[in-house]
Amino acid sequence: MCKHIEPVATRTKFVILMHPKEYKKIKNGTGHFTHLSLANSELYVGLDFSAHKRVNALIDDPENRCYVLYPSAKSISLNDTPLTQENKTNVIFIIDATWDCSKKMLRVSENLQKLDYISFEHSRTSQFIIKQQPELHCLSTIESTLCVLELLTEHGDETLEEVQLNAFLNPFEAMVSYQQSRITDEHNEKKFVRFKRRRPV
Repeated sequence: MCKHIEPVATRTKFVILMHPKEYKKIKNGTGHFTHLSLANSELYVGLDFSAHKRVNALIDDPENRCYVLYPSAKSISLNDTPLTQENKTNVIFIIDATWDCSKKMLRVSENLQKLDYISFEHSRTSQFIIKQQPELHCLSTIESTLCVLELLTEHGDETLEEVQLNAFLNPFEAMVSYQQSRITDEHNEKKFVRFKRRRPV
């Protein structure tokens, strides 16, 4: 899928915090695609980031303004609120995990709990059709990141071109398409084998 990736440069630094279970999903892990598609991004694997040196360095840096992308009653809505603050670099931590695992990661990572949460509203349906989503409104990591990029661009926090935003999901869409074709091929192969076995001798 690497040939479909066109990294975009952003003012915002994105930090993907990946659950160990997601790290094993090399074939369809959208957190990997997200990291590779963002030039100004870092990726770390773990469960509890309370003592993670790099994460804490980013949080403690007075030049940074750090956020966690996660829906909650106290979240700042990106639909309504720009993030840019003078002389500050926005750092957005993105948790790459299932909903249950992400809750645990936040619960045990005390440093992340202290940050402002951001979220967004949308009317999209996930295109991750090879994987069942827990709710209709749920999106994959890369789809959520695209929503964030679009809203940051809308508010002037980013200056991304429409062509860059339109191409952001290319590796994800290519992966879904490829896996769909493999599922179809395997299904047809099984049907063919059953048919051969039923033919009279």
